Amino acid sequence: MHYVAAMRRLANQTLSLFVCAALLCLFVYAAVGTTKKPPLKPVNINTATASELETVPGIGPATAEKILQMRKSYGAFKSVDDLLAIRGIGPKRLDKMRKSLTVGKPSATHPTAPDTKCTNCEKKKTAPPADSDTPTSPPSR
Repeated sequence: MHYVAAMRRLANQTLSLFVCAALLCLFVYAAVGTTKKPPLKPVNINTATASELETVPGIGPATAEKILQMRKSYGAFKSVDDLLAIRGIGPKRLDKMRKSLTVGKPSATHPTAPDTKCTNCEKKKTAPPADSDTPTSPPSR
């Protein structure tokens, strides 16, 4: 009788150990699997949206919003090092992100291509019609 009880205890301990090992493997896999892969090309911090910034390893939603807020408040970044002014981004964290970031000229918020003319943005300078009642020049005395 003692032999059967000892075997059951051993089987239960082995099963418990196996379950713990399996859970540990799952947690390790989950932690490794959640690391972001860097974007294929560097993200321009002067033109990127929050979702584009979040593709960079080390930048989550909160940091992306801080970057956008700083850009809105102080204008375009002159260097990636300007991100050091943001609370939560230090030299070590910035060095990990640096390969995935770039600084370029901020794009114009204009919807048209640079070589096309926008009729909404340019005021047409046309002379009033000749038969108009409004004088084109002040009357002379």
